[in-house]
Order: sequence, then C-alpha cells, then structure tokens
Amino acid sequence: MSVYKQIHCPKCGRTHDIRKEAEKERVCDCGYTINGKGGVYYIDYYYQGRRKRECIGPDKRLAETVLKKREVEIRENRYLNIRKERKIRFEDFADEFFLLHSEPNKKPSSIQSDKIIIKTLKSFFSGRYLYNIGPELVEEYKAQRSKDVKPATVNRELACLKCMFNRAIAWGKTEENPVRKVKLFKEQNARTRYLEKAEIRKLIESCSPHLRPIVIVAVNTGMRKGEILKLKWNDIDFKTNLIYLMETKNNEIRKAPMNNTVRKTLMKIPKHPDSPYIFCNAKGKPYANVRKSFDTALTKAKITDLKFHDLRHTFASHLVMLGIDLKTVQELLGHKSFSMTLRYSHLSPDHKDRAVDILDSNLSEEKDSQWTAESDNELIRKAASFVTADN
Repeated sequence: MSVYKQIHCPKCGRTHDIRKEAEKERVCDCGYTINGKGGVYYIDYYYQGRRKRECIGPDKRLAETVLKKREVEIRENRYLNIRKERKIRFEDFADEFFLLHSEPNKKPSSIQSDKIIIKTLKSFFSGRYLYNIGPELVEEYKAQRSKDVKPATVNRELACLKCMFNRAIAWGKTEENPVRKVKLFKEQNARTRYLEKAEIRKLIESCSPHLRPIVIVAVNTGMRKGEILKLKWNDIDFKTNLIYLMETKNNEIRKAPMNNTVRKTLMKIPKHPDSPYIFCNAKGKPYANVRKSFDTALTKAKITDLKFHDLRHTFASHLVMLGIDLKTVQELLGHKSFSMTLRYSHLSPDHKDRAVDILDSNLSEEKDSQWTAESDNELIRKAASFVTADN
C-alpha cells in the first residue's frame, strides 16, 4: 500500500510516477527536466490479490487519509460490500459534487458550464445507484447524446462524468469509474474562422468605447477573452513592452509581447482610482463578460458567424499568412500542444517552397538569393500593422 504522485511531462505528455518524496526532479525520455511540483496523488493497494489504484487529487494528506480508510475496510472485511451498502443515487451525488467540488474550486464560467452539464447528466442517470452505473450504460449515454450534439460536447460531458466518479471513489462512495473504459469521440469540429483586414477595421469602428480597446488587444496579442478581462495595470511592463499573464487556461505564467498599437491603446485608457483592473466598470469591477456589446458591434458592422474567440484565430491566421513559423505562433498563443497550432498550417502554402529556397541558397553559396529571411520580430511587427491605435 502506498501513496504516490503522478505528473505529466509538459513537452511530450508522458506520465511519470513519483514514489520517492526526495525526488525533486526527473529527466523525461524526451530530454525535458520535470520538477516535482504539481501533479495529482494516487493511492495503490491490493485486495484479494488484485491491485487497486485510486486518483485522489492534489492533496497529499487527503490521499494518505483515504489509504488508511481502505486499510481499515479491508482488514475488517467491509471493503467488498461498501458499494452495495451505500445506495447513493446519482442525482444526490451530482448535487453534492457541484457544491463540494465545482463551486469551491472553479472560476464562474466553469461553474456555470458544470451546472449545465450536470443537469444534462442527471436527466439520463437519475434514479440509478452509483454502483449500478457501468461502462455499458455510459456507452448508451454517449450514443444517445451524439444524435443531438457535436462530438466535442459529448466529450466534455463525459469528462465531467469521469471527474464525478473520481471524486466519488475518493470520498468512499463507490469503487469503480465506469467512464475510464469508454473511448471519447475523435473531434473534427476545430473552428478557424478569422477576420480579413477590412472586417477588422469595420468591427473596431463599430465597437462601443469600452469594448474597442478590448478588441484591439485581442486582435494584436491573441490573448483569450478571460485573460484580457482579468488584466491589471501591474501586469503591464511598458519598459519592456510585455504583458504578463498570471491567470491562463493552462495555469502557467505567459508573456505576451506588445506592439505599438497595443501600447498606445493601453496608455490612452484612464486608470480607475480604486481598481487595479484595466478593463472595469464605473465601480472598478472587471467586466464579467462583453458578449452583449460584442454582438451589438457585430450587427452594426454586418459581420456574421463570429465569436470573440475567433479574434484569437484572427491573430494567429494573419501571422501565419505573413510567414511567421508555426513554432513561434504556438509560443505566442500559449498552446500546450503543437497539434493545436497545426490547424493554421494550411494558411502558409509557400512554407515548403521557402524552405528549399533557403537550402538552395546555402548549398550554392549564392549571395543574391531570391528570398531573404526576415527576423520573426520584424515579421510580427508587420503582421500587427493591420490595426492601428487610431482606429
């Protein structure tokens, strides 16, 4: 019986089990050095010769407590009947999960998302005990939902259901997670809608005063909406022209370079005397959402089929079309996986031609090569020039 930590290599995604407390770092097979921070704790024990593993979470003390509980249950011959003794209905546990896990640990938008997903799950699984829900029933749910919604939506719902059962196991309410044996759908609904230069100008001209700088920052930095709305003045370094993103989707600090347009735009925004936030209302509170004003601007500009997140796609698409390599675009967007950035590769049809031209120039030692590579910084500066602070 043991408690150990599992971490993932941020470079290749390989899983590592850290069983020695003294092990502060480990070198992955891909060459990346992983520190011992983060990760989740598992407990490992045997019952009747069969190995059992449970994912507990980031709290080591909780993992140790659950392991001791399992030891007592096995010693007192109560382990086998735990599932059947605790006849907990799915809908009751779902409400408990939302109150004890979702609300205390997630941001408002994620809480609302969980609320909607749990309501959908309850409509199917209500009336059933946790121990009676198996992989076959989950497969039935998956098949039924796929008739009404996109594969990505079903996958998000299954991910939530899997998390719920992980918590149920950790809290001693059931023994198995039926979702682990269910394969997710392959998602092919990646969206890459982006604005042309003329559309960008139309949109900015149609924005209300409070929305205009938000849109300009989005188009020129590729930042997510949540990252922009949470920006504080102390996140901005006007000396180095960098924006420090402290709260990101991947929970990692990221630096976004500012071009002249973003710099001028931010410097024009008056600071609220009682608020650290850049984009805030008259009371100094950050905007919770700008969907209504954004939709109004779209209607005024006569732009259809556009979401705020598509401004991020716009940023990336224009960089790629101007010749910025995909690795640089990945770093600017803060993509953890390179596969996410590859969706923009079709926008750079001449990148192979450029590559062989460079090789030809190098091998033949021609000084008057037909193509001269510009620095990434220069290309990025040019790429951002389609929007000006004066718009």
